[in-house]
Amino acid sequence: MAVSSTAILDRQRDRESAARSYARHLPIVPVRAEGMTIYGADGRAYLDCLSGAGVLALGHNHPVAVAAIRRVLDSGAPLHVLDLATPIKDEFTETLLGILPPDLARDARIHFCGPSGADAVEAAIKLARIATGNTGLIAFTGAYHGMTAGALAATGNNAIRMPTRVNDAGVTRLPYPQSFRCPYGVGGAEGARIATEQLRRLLDDPGSGLTPPAALIVEPVQGEGGVIPAPDEWLRAVRTQSAAHGIPLIADEVQTGLARTGELWGVDHAGVTPDVMVLSKAIGGGLPLAVIAYRSSLDLWAEGAHTGTFRGQQLAMAAGTATIRYVMEHDLSTRARKSGEEIRTAFEGAADELPAIGEVRGRGLMLGVELVEPDGAPDALGARPAAPELAHAVRGAALSRGVLVELGGRHGSVLRLLPPLTITDLEAEQVVSLLIDSIEEAQGRYSRLRAQAGARA
Repeated sequence: MAVSSTAILDRQRDRESAARSYARHLPIVPVRAEGMTIYGADGRAYLDCLSGAGVLALGHNHPVAVAAIRRVLDSGAPLHVLDLATPIKDEFTETLLGILPPDLARDARIHFCGPSGADAVEAAIKLARIATGNTGLIAFTGAYHGMTAGALAATGNNAIRMPTRVNDAGVTRLPYPQSFRCPYGVGGAEGARIATEQLRRLLDDPGSGLTPPAALIVEPVQGEGGVIPAPDEWLRAVRTQSAAHGIPLIADEVQTGLARTGELWGVDHAGVTPDVMVLSKAIGGGLPLAVIAYRSSLDLWAEGAHTGTFRGQQLAMAAGTATIRYVMEHDLSTRARKSGEEIRTAFEGAADELPAIGEVRGRGLMLGVELVEPDGAPDALGARPAAPELAHAVRGAALSRGVLVELGGRHGSVLRLLPPLTITDLEAEQVVSLLIDSIEEAQGRYSRLRAQAGARA
């Protein structure tokens, strides 16, 4: 039966909430998907660089995930069991423990959360507060940890945090170091050094006014914040300082986890082992699943301290086990690292001819292209002003060429790429070529409109 994409989109607009997001900017109606390709009701094929915001590590409907789901369905196993033990859950737990950082895995506890990363962040914060008796939290500017109350309090995006009137008392927010738009105005290793020193002095200062922290929470790569990797030396210093002061370190690996960054875990780049790891997205093999893994010394909460109806998602656990094994057997960490380097190099080369490309950054297949005012005046570090309008135009131009991308960053000016880890060389070449064409088209139109507006003024 033919599906009218126009009618479905019209009904969505009339029936769904004003809070919908992706659907506003990517008005397509997917009806079939395989690998990196989505087929729409409009008859077109689209290259998907979203991967469900990083959920689909193996792309859409990968055979190993589909087969694992089908086996559970055909077996008659219960699909919903709360937090009861099952063979499927036991297999997933064993598989997950086998790939955690060894220093954590040898003494870890696993808690199954509600099926979202935000709920796992809530659980991690709650666990730390119960274990330490403290209520404070150290977080970072640019962070994104989820949309529920505790996770949102730790999030740095004012646009989504402020309208909710979320209570973030007790949260101390420190600058997250980066070179392109350094919060200290110095860039490079010096910015990371200052950030390290600021944390050290804050924790040592009895007059800091710091609410005694239950935990320090950090993303190894800030995703929604603009695809900003944590400097390795800074993350190691954060680990050292948190350990010295007895502050549990929570690594939010919801988006960076399971080979996305070119290492199995984002913290692996710095050789850091956190006290708590927050895991979701890819570990469910395309289905909703979230857990926290933490040191047994923190396991001081009482029965029922963090519950949720949908903690026993058997289909997700089966798909997750199959996905984790596939990632390991096919060394997709190396694949992500090599593919990411090739894509990044291609965009960096294009930047010589496209001044709208301000910086290309990221790790593995978690990449960001920051778009800037082509004729804007650079700041002291050479970064031109962010160009959110231009970024919107690039996203639209990419959609017209059959590429699905989204935006992120402080000003919504960072083109974010999260393709599946199974992306082929040909698909990578197509994505790069089509996106560069989109940037070139949007940049030309943007510059002409600016020139016309200047002439009228």
